[in-house]
Amino acid sequence: MATLMENLLLKAIFPLFLISAATAVGDSPFIIAHKKASLTRLKSGAERLSVSIDIYNQGFSTAYDVSLVDHSWPQDAFDVVSGNISQSWEKLDAGGVLSHSFELEAKRQGLFYGAPAVITFRIPTKAAPQESYSTSVMPLDILAKVPPEKKLDWVSRLLAKYGSQISVISIVALFTYLMVTPSKSSGVKASKKKR
Repeated sequence: MATLMENLLLKAIFPLFLISAATAVGDSPFIIAHKKASLTRLKSGAERLSVSIDIYNQGFSTAYDVSLVDHSWPQDAFDVVSGNISQSWEKLDAGGVLSHSFELEAKRQGLFYGAPAVITFRIPTKAAPQESYSTSVMPLDILAKVPPEKKLDWVSRLLAKYGSQISVISIVALFTYLMVTPSKSSGVKASKKKR
């Protein structure tokens, strides 16, 4: 049983080892990028989309002339409110991280699937620029219809906000009531003693 588990583990780890070994032997940068997006509904009914992209160099040497381009946001669906959808840096050292963010405003309603951003960089030992891709974002429901507020929704919001205070006051009131109110058993005992 142990040898079967060891074989399965080796089969799972060996490809990762080969990638790491190839990177180590080549002494080159290994670029990984993670793209995140979050929606914020404004009071005016509009919706803002905050996008951030983190670029990691997991390799053993510096990447030069690093540039990021994210053309996955069509102009007929989004307006750039702040920042840029592209950015350039002189270099990204081994083990380093670069971050870029921008904000968009949605123009139309619908489900949106964001494509990966493209990162290009140069390695001194190679003439052609290298390319890497970020992760894509999960599908976003842009300007989704918000369900109408329910009649008892204010109660749940009130309990969420003041629930702990209400429970403490209720416990103190119940304790006080029990201390002040005479119990029935002591009243029954008192009436039996009088007879």
